[in-house]
Amino acid sequence: MTVAAHPQQVAGPPATSGRRIAGALLHDKAAILSTAFLALIVLMAVFAPLISAITGHGPNDFDSAAVNTDLGGIPHGSLGGISAEHLLGVEPQNGRDILARIAYGARVSLLIATAATALTTLLGVVLGMLAGFRQGWVDQVICRVMDFLMAFPALIFMIAILSSLQDGNRPVLLVAVISVFGWPYLARVVRGQTLALVNREFVEAARASGASTGALVFKEILPNLRSSLIVMTTLSVPGYVGTEAGLSFLGVGVSPPTPSWGQMISSSVGWYAVDPMYFAIPGAFLFCTVLSLTVLGDRLRAAFDAGEAS
Repeated sequence: MTVAAHPQQVAGPPATSGRRIAGALLHDKAAILSTAFLALIVLMAVFAPLISAITGHGPNDFDSAAVNTDLGGIPHGSLGGISAEHLLGVEPQNGRDILARIAYGARVSLLIATAATALTTLLGVVLGMLAGFRQGWVDQVICRVMDFLMAFPALIFMIAILSSLQDGNRPVLLVAVISVFGWPYLARVVRGQTLALVNREFVEAARASGASTGALVFKEILPNLRSSLIVMTTLSVPGYVGTEAGLSFLGVGVSPPTPSWGQMISSSVGWYAVDPMYFAIPGAFLFCTVLSLTVLGDRLRAAFDAGEAS
């Protein structure tokens, strides 16, 4: 007598860590909203020339018809000159279009923050792994350099250094100065994790099998630092956006007439009583961008922790 075989439900392949992380982010409203706003800012930065071409106003084009010269250059209208022609209003006195300057300012802020993050990450990873992997006198030298740089009040020394330098290529100077004071914080974390990994069983097994130093670093240790590096890099960007804005606000960052959010906020301080929109709009863009980057980095960290735990 033959027994009918019952069909068995075949289970699909288990979800990878990447899929679990992506699924967690897709079900997180805060992460979705933050990503959507950041996508908007990136699109504005990338297509800033197109925005100027469509609106007909460049970031440095004066529009004297948009301001009331009899009242000291206050924009026409009750909302800082917001109209169909100037969607976010205009600057007092000169009538420059705020939308165009916000778009070009986003380009400057994101480029500086991204470049500083990339350089900081490169220096932090290379020097942190070198200290943790080599140990001995190499570790001592790198640790003393990190302690030396971390002992400085970074913002004060950034202001002092940038004030003493000639204008030159200001964005490049900003990236260099920010990176010099920023890499030790990442390097310290990378060094600690490398020290914890270098004596693990899988690294010892690879070393015993004759793996080269490069193979140990790039195939055994670096992949295990990936999640931490992604999270720390994501959380570094908002800090550098704020740093660039703060330095520009203090007059040692991006030089006029290049638009910058911090520079716009600095210029608006004397006008907030009569034209609050001039202060509120660039301030809102800066606040929402930093908040979105911070929230996304925090949600990414939580998603990585959940993905690795499951």
